[in-house]
Amino acid sequence: MAVPAWLADSDAVAHTHHREARPGRTAEWPVWASSRLKHAFARQGIERPWLHQVEAAEAAHAGRHVALATGTASGKSLAYLLPVLAATADGVLPEGCRVPGARGERSGLRVTSRPTALYIAPTKALAHDQLRACEELGVPDWRVATLDGDSDPDERRFAREFASYVLTNPDMLHRSVLPQHARFARLLGGLTHVVVDEAHRYKGLFGAHVSAVLRRLRRLAHHYGADPIFVCASATIAEPESIAAALIGSDDVVAVTDDASPRPALDVVLLSPTGHLTETAAGLLAGFAREGQALAFTTSRLQAELVAIRAKELSPDPTTIAAYRGGYLPTDRRSIESALSQGRLSGVASTNALELGIDIAGMDAVVTAGFPGTLAAFWQQVGRAGRAGRDAVAVLAAREDPLDAYLVQHPDLIFARPVERTVVPVENPFVLGPHLCAAAQERPLTEADAAWFGPDTVRLAESLTRQGALRRRALGWFWPHASRAVDSIDLRSAQGKAYEVVDQATGRVIGQVDAGAADRTVHPEAIYVHQGETWLVQEVDEADRVALVHRADPAYYTQPQSLSDVRILTTERSRPFGSGTLSSGTVELTSQVTSYLRRDSESGEVWDQTPLEFPARHLTTRATWWTLPEAVLAGCGVDLLDLPGALHAAEHCAIGLLPAFVPCDRWDIGGLSTLLHPDTGTATVFVHDGLPGGSGLAERGFDRADAWWAATLDRLLTCPCEQGCPACVVSPKCGSGNNPLDKAGAAALVALLLGRPLDADRRAASAQPCSTRPATGALSGTA
Repeated sequence: MAVPAWLADSDAVAHTHHREARPGRTAEWPVWASSRLKHAFARQGIERPWLHQVEAAEAAHAGRHVALATGTASGKSLAYLLPVLAATADGVLPEGCRVPGARGERSGLRVTSRPTALYIAPTKALAHDQLRACEELGVPDWRVATLDGDSDPDERRFAREFASYVLTNPDMLHRSVLPQHARFARLLGGLTHVVVDEAHRYKGLFGAHVSAVLRRLRRLAHHYGADPIFVCASATIAEPESIAAALIGSDDVVAVTDDASPRPALDVVLLSPTGHLTETAAGLLAGFAREGQALAFTTSRLQAELVAIRAKELSPDPTTIAAYRGGYLPTDRRSIESALSQGRLSGVASTNALELGIDIAGMDAVVTAGFPGTLAAFWQQVGRAGRAGRDAVAVLAAREDPLDAYLVQHPDLIFARPVERTVVPVENPFVLGPHLCAAAQERPLTEADAAWFGPDTVRLAESLTRQGALRRRALGWFWPHASRAVDSIDLRSAQGKAYEVVDQATGRVIGQVDAGAADRTVHPEAIYVHQGETWLVQEVDEADRVALVHRADPAYYTQPQSLSDVRILTTERSRPFGSGTLSSGTVELTSQVTSYLRRDSESGEVWDQTPLEFPARHLTTRATWWTLPEAVLAGCGVDLLDLPGALHAAEHCAIGLLPAFVPCDRWDIGGLSTLLHPDTGTATVFVHDGLPGGSGLAERGFDRADAWWAATLDRLLTCPCEQGCPACVVSPKCGSGNNPLDKAGAAALVALLLGRPLDADRRAASAQPCSTRPATGALSGTA
């Protein structure tokens, strides 16, 4: 698909980048690959493998952990299936692999007991996709099985007692396999390979949890006599070997990143902010869906629903358009995934590429409605576009946001910059501590286990003993309680069980909401949107975590309001920063939802405000902050009454731009600004991680502070609005309703912070009315 005329001729197009098509590069099959394996792949149309597939397979067969990071649809499955099949179907072990029953340890020797392998995917759907791919290979006597929460007792028994290749997910490992490891001794003791698919998904708190699960897996496999090779398969990310090393706890990882697969030509179009992002995305999705198959990725679940609703209105066949997001029930997700794969859907609006339950590629067009936070995420979404022999189009429709506006003005930051390095906070004590308890219940924890869990193992174990979580004995630390340690750990949430959203009239569960977002999303009288339908929350049962709702079609939507505070617990780094001081350390956040606004669905005008009574939430995390002494503030040229608004606006703009310098999304971080903070005694602006224990994002902001805050000043000075807008200082997540804000004061304050006082002309320019606003018309291919 070429860029259609209705898009190419739009005034909103700010930049178009053309990527040429690329031919593929093949290689010979590895010498250790048997004829029957080569014939199995040949039946799938694969006569010769791509060069990167052979490179990764050879490294895994040679006994090296592998980080394979190549583009979407580049054939990563074949790269890890080759060594897995050689070991589990042909009995040809990787070099140095030790499995009970082996007659030797050198490559090529056959074993008397069948080796096993694990495939770990972030979703059950991906594991079932892998099962279909394995069955289509048709390798005789190769026993493959899925093991997940949907498996019935017979399926679980087959996986446990007979399967050579078991396809599962981190949650199943964590809650079932590892706590019952004695029952899985055959599987664990025979492991030659562990495939960690979609490794780029394991970042932040989820990544830290999965890292702890994989280390527990390695520890128990070692106990049963195995030392498996890990293959971490990922979309394109920076330093994939470092990410794999963090996940599995080993530095012996070889990276394979030179993608040798062919790819079609691709045009990437950047659109300036229009002020109507939902309308723009819906028009693009409907237009592309008329000419082929398209995905529109949004930055929020509500936006995915709204884009799908509007795209249906613009489409000649509304049944071919659907929304897809987290929170849907499994049956709903599988139905949408199947319809998309089979071509019955031509357009889908989804929250992001990572929440798709299956590996969708070969789209004719991809729309990214708002920059997804990192270049890695952006290129993963764009990578869904392109099928063999046909060109593709990808569009970044910028929202009115500091980061989006900055990137559209500086396209080289997208097309000439490497992707970011993913952050996996594996030493987060709020994560590692509970997993050490789980490990101690699986087998007594000893000082030697620092080899698996890191240098803080003993210190954390002693701390857990003082808290009564563990008990020290001569053989090590034990779990002394009757309950299961794993039951207190939710890999995907820091707040535990999600809230179920239930139709009051029928008792049907229509969706789920993370516990941490419940007081903002399903409070009494909140408007909840699900698959294009609006529901009014009638009642919330906090004990059972159930929100009762009924269908409604109001002319308004609800927006929560909250109060927050930050208390400094420790200051670990500090340095002079322009006219102020920059610090980082541990803080305690306190937040409380206090009310909600009703806003007109059409205009966004506030109708009224209703108070809510929720308990305060407390969170210990990491932050970076800067301070300006009173003497310096006195000379900044900003009136004392305007200083709170100036600090607040500077905080918003900086949070919006941090993802340009640190791999994160603005929703992963938060902030607070105050004219007089009790812990610093002066004006302070905080930017903090949003996860318990921290995720390393704010600390990396400390390291990149000079470039980060210089970009903040640039955005404040160049945004062509008069008093502040979503492209500079207005935040979509502000708990105080973006009040007060002072854009001109923020520019003067940040300039002073950086030691670059503004002259009167530049200060006035930052507050001038817009003279060159971007195009505001919505795009649609249906006209």
